[in-house]
Formats: sequence, structure tokens, C-alpha cells
Amino acid sequence: MDRSQRRWVDATHNLERACELDPRNLPYLINLGSMYLWLHDYDEHAKIMDRIVALHPEQRPGRIFRASVEVYRRADTGPWRAEIENILTNDPGSEKDPFVVGQRYALALYDRDWDAAGRAAAVLSQKNSLDAWSFPQLGRDFWVGVVARLKGDETSARAAFMRAHAQQEDEMRVHPDDVSLLADLGLIDAALGRKEEALREGRRAMELASSVKNSSTEPYVKMCFAIICTWTDERELALGQLEAFTKAPGSYTYGDLRLNPMWDPLRGDPRFEKIVASLAPKK
Repeated sequence: MDRSQRRWVDATHNLERACELDPRNLPYLINLGSMYLWLHDYDEHAKIMDRIVALHPEQRPGRIFRASVEVYRRADTGPWRAEIENILTNDPGSEKDPFVVGQRYALALYDRDWDAAGRAAAVLSQKNSLDAWSFPQLGRDFWVGVVARLKGDETSARAAFMRAHAQQEDEMRVHPDDVSLLADLGLIDAALGRKEEALREGRRAMELASSVKNSSTEPYVKMCFAIICTWTDERELALGQLEAFTKAPGSYTYGDLRLNPMWDPLRGDPRFEKIVASLAPKK
């Protein structure tokens, strides 16, 4: 409740106390770890992830999330890549685990290995394919389109985005009040070059998100709108959005802004580089 109402100090204190009283409670630990990540306290986040891995060394997500701390903090994909490769080598069946596949796709994008990203995209789950990488509801076709465009295959990219658009409209008919779905539709329209529709959907999603009592919805919608503006050549609007939402707790990280090709149209702009530098590790 504290987190949903943006009382960050109280939320952290209460989660810490809960974990003291019940130190083996996995949901409590996960919530505390995500709270530290949300606040960009990477040292404390890493400590909680160490506890989770010690309690459940067999669980792949905990091990991969622990290894990815240096991506968030320093834009270093090395430990993340090493742990994924270790799991793929020593853990039978992991290559078909939807979570692992999504992580491989995200890693390939950060490493700008478009061939690896294409292979991973082909076996992503149809729904919620990158649930653990900031985009909880976008499905496989969207990510197939992203990597096709990065590879310069515009025909395949557009076909994939058209499929994603049709699926998104179907989802919205089932869940008409889901603000995140509207923001995602804006992203898809931006990818299709439908600038006015994308901006309208992004703005409407932000209007609606302000009344949603969920601490993650509004930051997510704002991030989507910043990407929509980036992809529709509304550079100043995109930078204004980034400057605003990176001043509050959220899922954005130095590593993502530094490495994610979705932000590439802004690279080289002094305002964007200043935003990225402001999130860089201080030591």
C-alpha cells in the first residue's frame, strides 16, 4: 500500500521489517529486492538477490536477476551473459524456458547482436514475452518486428508490427480499462509510422494512468510515451519526458538508457547524453 501511494521510505521500512520477521519468505524478499531496484539502490538490491539465490539456487530467475545488477548499474552485460550461458550449459530444458528466452533476447539487444536477437525472438512466448524486462504485456510479434527493423528488413518488420497491432486490439477489447495496453498500442502505432495515432494513444494513456492506484503503471506509461515520441521524431518532447520521469523512482536504469537500441534516435543529443550521465554510477 505504501508503495502504491509512493511513500517510498515507509514502503522500504515495512518490507525490511517483514523480511526480518520472516527471513525465508520469498515473496517478501522479491518485493524488497524490487523496491531497492526501483530506488536504484543497487548495493542493497544485490544483497537481497544474494539471499534469494542462497534460499533457492535452483530457480533461474533469481540467479539471472542477480547477475544482471551490473547491467543496471554500470551497463556491463558480462556477468549477465555468463550466468545465462552457465544455465544453458548446465540446466537441461532451460533453452525452452520462456523467462530464459526473454532474457536472451534482451541481452542480445543490449549487445547489438541482431542475429542472436532474431533467433531468440522466433521462440519468444506469444504473450507477455518480455514480462521480466520492463515490458510486461507486449507479445512476440512486436519484438520480432523490433529486431527485423534493427536488421534493416523493413518488410518483415512492418508485417510483424501489423500482426502485433491486430493482437493488441483484440486484447483491448477483452481488457478495455487496461491503461498499459493503450500505451503499448501507442508503441506499436509509432513503430508502424502512425504518428498522430501513436501520440494520441500515448497522451490518453498518461491521462488515465494518473488515477491508477499502482506505483508501476504511471512510470511505465510515461516511459512508453517517451519511446513513442522518440520513434515519431518528437525529440524535444521525448527528452522532456525523460528528464521528468528519471527524477523519480522507477524501472529505468543507467544500463538501459546506455545500451537499449530503442533509444538510439536520441543518441548524440547533448540533453540525452546528460540524462544518461546523471544516472551513471558515482563510484
